[in-house]
Amino acid sequence: MKNPFGQQQDSGSYVDLKKRILQRVQSAKINDQIFQVVQRAYENALNTENIVLSRPERTRMFSQILKDVLDDMIKKLDKRSG
Repeated sequence: MKNPFGQQQDSGSYVDLKKRILQRVQSAKINDQIFQVVQRAYENALNTENIVLSRPERTRMFSQILKDVLDDMIKKLDKRSG
């Protein structure tokens, strides 16, 4: 059976495995993809509601909504692992 931790001096290092997996996920630009999905949904919602905001208001509200979406994702993850 292949060692999931790869060829390392400390073959049981969870931290090393986590770092490598995180690097692979980040190289796939997942953060950018999540950001773009939320941004498109935000823009569509504003357009559907016919809401006009100044650029600073638009940016501030998007920031707040993105934070809420990410917080909600973390809560759902916590429920699944708990």
